[in-house]
Amino acid sequence: MTIQVFAVLKDYFDKEFEIAGDLKNIAALKQELAVQNPQAANVLDLCRFAVHDEFVDPDYPITTNDTICIIPPSSGG
Repeated sequence: MTIQVFAVLKDYFDKEFEIAGDLKNIAALKQELAVQNPQAANVLDLCRFAVHDEFVDPDYPITTNDTICIIPPSSGG
């Protein structure tokens, strides 16, 4: 699956990268990313996840063909 990250998450991960493995849902993906980079765990807890441009819940099932965007909270004008 393809992962795209934005804003502060680019400090912890490449802007776009592939992840392999048998991850069953968004919650499992978030846990895997926190294991890969523990410093990002707190930020990941605050993020919204979107699959194919639609926000999804943590229990949303993911597949190897998905493009997943991880969007941290932001503020500003």
